[in-house]
Amino acid sequence: MTHPGGPGDDDAAGPCDGPEAVAREIADAVESLTSLWSLAAQGAAVRLSLHQLRALRAVETAPDLNLTALAERLEVGLPTASRLCDRLEAAGLLERALHPHSRREVRLTVTAQGRHVLDDVAARRSQALAVALAAMEPAELMLLSKGMRAFLAGQDPVRRSGSWRGSPPV
Repeated sequence: MTHPGGPGDDDAAGPCDGPEAVAREIADAVESLTSLWSLAAQGAAVRLSLHQLRALRAVETAPDLNLTALAERLEVGLPTASRLCDRLEAAGLLERALHPHSRREVRLTVTAQGRHVLDDVAARRSQALAVALAAMEPAELMLLSKGMRAFLAGQDPVRRSGSWRGSPPV
């Protein structure tokens, strides 16, 4: 955890605090969410590592992705991406096929079983998150939703420019 304060802590950062204080609170929330995500994913019928899930999700969101593009998207080396695909293909979750116009290029696609696994993991994650959100007051939920929309809107220019790469904010 990056910040000792928690819910109800009078020393916790508030809306008038600077971006650094709020960033620490968000980092704590992301850490907690990551744990929740991981636990929910491990309860799925097919247990995959977080790297395998990320790879499968990347291929799902970008149909006909090739191995090089997957490695770039995951920010891993080509051999690592290839091994991830080997395991996913062996599990029947991913297919590789030659590109119809370039025999040197291999297309990656998620199989029906792979989609089922992704749907199962997404449902488990949503359920776990809904349980956590149910403990919040309606006004808090509204503020959280509004804040998340603002965060995503503010993140877009940063993501497009790529200015966070190499030295992400701490």
